[in-house]
Amino acid sequence: MQPVKIVIVGCGRVGSTLARRMAEEGHEVSVVDENMSSFARLGEDFAGQMVVGSGVDEEVLRRAGIEQAECFASVTNGDNRNIMAAQIAKEVFHVRRVITRIYDPIRAEVYRELGLETVCPTTIGAALLEEFFTTGHNAAQSGTVLPRAAGATG
Repeated sequence: MQPVKIVIVGCGRVGSTLARRMAEEGHEVSVVDENMSSFARLGEDFAGQMVVGSGVDEEVLRRAGIEQAECFASVTNGDNRNIMAAQIAKEVFHVRRVITRIYDPIRAEVYRELGLETVCPTTIGAALLEEFFTTGHNAAQSGTVLPRAAGATG
């Protein structure tokens, strides 16, 4: 993948890990979070941009460089905020690759059917546990993700 501009809303465990990985691969990464202390998860050597503010505020997203972004992920702890931020990225700023984390499997499926790319850790986690129970293989621990779990959104 050629280096691209990536905007990530939410600097919790997932957002900070994703931001570090993408920055280490040479991408231009901006992370948006309402809590300044969340940026500590990125480490002192993080080469990307940190923007304090709401991921549903268009001006904050502009400061993060969303107008040049090729990829966008919303991974806050709130399904509603994630959905709204992803819809803004997709519909207002026309970001090419937009994905959002939604914990509620029913909501994840509904929004996926409406054209929003979703990741539902609830469903993915359940599929991984089911795979372990039925086969004894822990794909999460081995670093392999099973196609069934990877594609699970609802």
